[in-house]
Amino acid sequence: MSASPPAPQRTAGLSLNLVLRFLLELFAVFTFGYWGYLAWPFPWPGVLFMIGTPLFAIIVWGLFRSPKARVPLDPVGRGIVEIGVMGSAVIAWAMLGEPIVALVFGVIALVSGTLNLRREIALERRGDPS
Repeated sequence: MSASPPAPQRTAGLSLNLVLRFLLELFAVFTFGYWGYLAWPFPWPGVLFMIGTPLFAIIVWGLFRSPKARVPLDPVGRGIVEIGVMGSAVIAWAMLGEPIVALVFGVIALVSGTLNLRREIALERRGDPS
């Protein structure tokens, strides 16, 4: 009687870094709305930027960077999109006169993004699509 091979291990489960990344994404979206509220005269174009900037970031992230992205990119392309969105949030905090928030957010986003990129590259090398 032959033993069946063990089931492959799935490593794409929920991890602390994935939860942190989700919180960073939410904070970036909040940042864009807050920036639109403070940086532009109210009501117009303030309302437009307060709603449009976060909406644009959500659409870009959903199309190119999310796990179920409509436009599949290689790790470098996904990294460029992530740098664009997270870097814009860092710049927004710096423009609002909050360099400490910009620095802390930027460092956390950089470390989390680097760890995630390494995980994605390792998964792609093994042929795991998740």
